[in-house]
Amino acid sequence: MKLLTRTLTLCLALALTNAAPSLLPEVAAEVAALPDRCAGIEFDAITLDEQGKFLFFKDNHLWKGFHGPAQPSNESFKELHGLGHVDAAFRMHSAENPDDHDHIYFLVDEKVVRFYNQSLEDGYPKEMTEEFPGVPTHLDAAVECPKGECMTDSVLFFKGHDVHVYDIATKTVKTKTWSHLPQCTSVLHWAEHYYCFHGHNFTRFHPVSGEVSGNYPKDARNYFMKCPNFGHGSDYKVPKCSEVKLDAITTDDTGKTYFFAGSTYMRLDTIRDGLHGFPITRSWKELSNGVDAVFSYNDRIYFMKDDNVFIYKGGAHYTLVEGYPKSLKDELGIDGHVDAAFVCANEHTVHIIQGGTMRDVDLTATPRTITREAPLPSALSDIDAALCGQDGVKVFKGSQFYLYGSPMILVTGRIIVAPQSITSAMMGCQD
Repeated sequence: MKLLTRTLTLCLALALTNAAPSLLPEVAAEVAALPDRCAGIEFDAITLDEQGKFLFFKDNHLWKGFHGPAQPSNESFKELHGLGHVDAAFRMHSAENPDDHDHIYFLVDEKVVRFYNQSLEDGYPKEMTEEFPGVPTHLDAAVECPKGECMTDSVLFFKGHDVHVYDIATKTVKTKTWSHLPQCTSVLHWAEHYYCFHGHNFTRFHPVSGEVSGNYPKDARNYFMKCPNFGHGSDYKVPKCSEVKLDAITTDDTGKTYFFAGSTYMRLDTIRDGLHGFPITRSWKELSNGVDAVFSYNDRIYFMKDDNVFIYKGGAHYTLVEGYPKSLKDELGIDGHVDAAFVCANEHTVHIIQGGTMRDVDLTATPRTITREAPLPSALSDIDAALCGQDGVKVFKGSQFYLYGSPMILVTGRIIVAPQSITSAMMGCQD
């Protein structure tokens, strides 16, 4: 029985019957023994589990998710009992090795313990030297770093200010010293960003260079847990699906799909980190006032806002191309407000929707000019966003979308397409 339930049940029973008052000190002591992360503690380890839920470890306790009381860690990972407190924990990223991918690793002194779905795997615990040769023991923290964010699929092991980068495929280790970074007691990889936790604070850093950009450290209670009188002021709340209204949507060359609404964006293609809304400036710092339209082409993401185009280089961390923003006229040969834009896979034409017209621009031409204009069906006025995928072109209008087989069918088809409703599976909204 969970401690909170037990406490409430006992208190209610005692209030009603005045029975067994001697139990009260025992329960009170048990409650008092629970660590309170809102009091400002230093975590031993933090990781995500296979379903994308946060796990925070301190001594023999853990918290699951952003809120709720601590619980004994051996209730979820019983084999950890007797091994000592966890030094480090991480969720492995090794997509080419499904027997390892998404498994949870715990590092305890000189041992490695591996779980999947909270079950200890055969052959564990193992010696650190056997599982990760060349990596020291008694570590402070560890975190996975997928290819694309690091040069190869890797694990970063932290001890003091030294970072031991373990290449999963070659089993080789390179050591770096990041003396500018605080000494991390736990490290978290979440939504393509890396966080070093130290004391009750955290510092975000680049996984290759260790570079810290922005104003850090920050108090973890404002961002990674729900505590009274704390919070970073984000007003984002998961909307009802019937209330969703997109400003823009795109899928980049690596298959990452983002939607934008107001000053917020959400990445839709992964459930490993859960579906969360973030300020657009978190990844594209120059876009402080939202966006009108967006499309992806040739490892670049093009954002349109008012009369300007912002182009960002692709990759795990987007960077604004030098010389941008530029005007829509100079970059794409068009004038006026853009409602939506999209590029289909393996094509070199961006389809730009302005009012009731779709304009095609050849992205290989210099200078870029409009190659075709065509009216949209009358039902598709006031379009919010559009996306081209394997199933065709989705045109979004409010909380609904229209699906067309191709851009050509969109402008020439005579059959009236019935609208479909946005669902929680598509956008992470509430049905």
